[in-house]
Amino acid sequence: MSYSFKGRVRYSEIGEDGCLTLPGIQNYYQDCCTFQSEEIGQGMEVLEERQRAWVLSSWQIVVNRYPGLGETIVASTAPYGFKGFLGMRNFTLKTEDGELLSYANSIWTNIDTETGLPARLTDEDIRGYELDEKLEMDYAPRKIALPEGMEAQEPFAIQKHHLDTHHHVNNCQYIRMGADYLPEGFVIRQMRAEYKKQALLGDVFYPAVKLEMRKVTVALSTENGEPYAIVEFMSA
Repeated sequence: MSYSFKGRVRYSEIGEDGCLTLPGIQNYYQDCCTFQSEEIGQGMEVLEERQRAWVLSSWQIVVNRYPGLGETIVASTAPYGFKGFLGMRNFTLKTEDGELLSYANSIWTNIDTETGLPARLTDEDIRGYELDEKLEMDYAPRKIALPEGMEAQEPFAIQKHHLDTHHHVNNCQYIRMGADYLPEGFVIRQMRAEYKKQALLGDVFYPAVKLEMRKVTVALSTENGEPYAIVEFMSA
């Protein structure tokens, strides 16, 4: 069953063009599933007591239109499947009139916070979640292949403002970091992200970027080239 909440695009959420940014859309999606979990009794405190956490494994977000300052928007989400230690979830962002602004697919991993390893789902883990029909969209693969000829960029260290309540880099921060390498005027119509390794305070990212026609791929990796995350941006 889907869950929705209504919002209004704030000045703090817009970019230079006066519209909600992609990370802003991502935050609405993240807030939406968090609110749903809290409402059904599967919120942060409950999971912490059970030493469990849902960690994002991959995103695929498609944007039809970025809403402008002051527009009222409705974010919705619904889980559509559980398998092993994974949960699959769709999202939509619409106007009050029903215009589809954005839609997304996501895959989450259930983690045992004591061991840091994936934990097979139990009835308790999925209690309260009602599955919905899978959203009709062109589903991309979860894994992102790195293209040849990626160019190394200046490394940088993780700061406190990059962290979330799990004390590692929040999934949205990777997208913000990756977007810094986009060419001027590049309008994102689809973003895919594959999260491979949790980054902590003080870790150093060694970025590598490949610019192609309508596509930019960014790998944020260790010094040895092991990716923390890979982000792929597509334009129209």
